[in-house]
Amino acid sequence: MNKPLFMRIVDHLSAEISYFQQRREATGRFGHSPLQKATATIRMMAYGCPADAVDEYLRLGETTALLCLEHFVQGVITLFGDEYLRRPTPEDLQRLLDIGEIRGFPGMIGSIDCMHWEWKNCPTAWK
Repeated sequence: MNKPLFMRIVDHLSAEISYFQQRREATGRFGHSPLQKATATIRMMAYGCPADAVDEYLRLGETTALLCLEHFVQGVITLFGDEYLRRPTPEDLQRLLDIGEIRGFPGMIGSIDCMHWEWKNCPTAWK
């Protein structure tokens, strides 16, 4: 069975980045799992929550959560940067243009919020 993308990323990080490998603490108990560390990072980035907000949910202190974020970002850049964090090739751009046209946005390459598109039913506050 295929693992979800997030779990594959966590597995890759824990295999390659020592910070994401689960180790025993001084007391002999296992420390935070790679999944806890990655989840804390994703929550902070996705919801913009402060580092101390993941304490109750994931049992990580503020300092640990900030370290998780720092190591996650560096790990993603190191492991996936060459493939995913690069300038698009002409083939990439053509694929994006084709997808945009199929979806009714001809000529769109970037985000829809950067386009001059009239939203008839958009709430005034969001314009």
